[in-house]
Amino acid sequence: MPRKTDARDRAIATAERLFRIQGYTATGLNQIIEESGSPKGSFYFHFPRGKAQLAEEAIDHYVATRIAVLRDISANTTGDALSFVHRIFGAFAAEMVASDFQYGCLMQNLANELPALDADLTKRVARGFVDSTEIVAEHFRGCGFTSARASSTAAALVAAVEGARTIARLERTAAIFEALADVSVQGWAAPEGKPAFELSSRRRRR
Repeated sequence: MPRKTDARDRAIATAERLFRIQGYTATGLNQIIEESGSPKGSFYFHFPRGKAQLAEEAIDHYVATRIAVLRDISANTTGDALSFVHRIFGAFAAEMVASDFQYGCLMQNLANELPALDADLTKRVARGFVDSTEIVAEHFRGCGFTSARASSTAAALVAAVEGARTIARLERTAAIFEALADVSVQGWAAPEGKPAFELSSRRRRR
């Protein structure tokens, strides 16, 4: 008989996967319970408030994972804004390919269904974007960007990644991520005082 923690973790992982593929409204509790292999009694023991509570747990897990990925990329590109941006686009492109272009962003999917969400879920999704975007801004500040520029560049990068996911799912190709990475080199992610064209040319010659 599986441990209670296993049943709980399986339910969260299943909900996260289905929310990313189908969205919140289209995913029912019966499907989550069936695909996670969790008995109904066990499910409601762990999630007495049902689907809303499970969605909260799925959001928290998704955001924690996203932040861990961003922190890891940041740690491996200290002081280098351009490599940081390229690695972010590369990481999300690789995830899209690995999921056979099925996975969207859980937070984006839920944000697109705001009328179906309660106030607590809406706040959780908003906080997830804020917290993960701050990790990106923090890296840019460490690259010498002013606070204002770091914040605006981070917001632009996150918006670009979210848009790229949608296009990649529709076209079933990760080409949009590479295109956006190139644009970032030529413009908004270039260090202060460095000509964008010069940076782009140097990078291509490497």
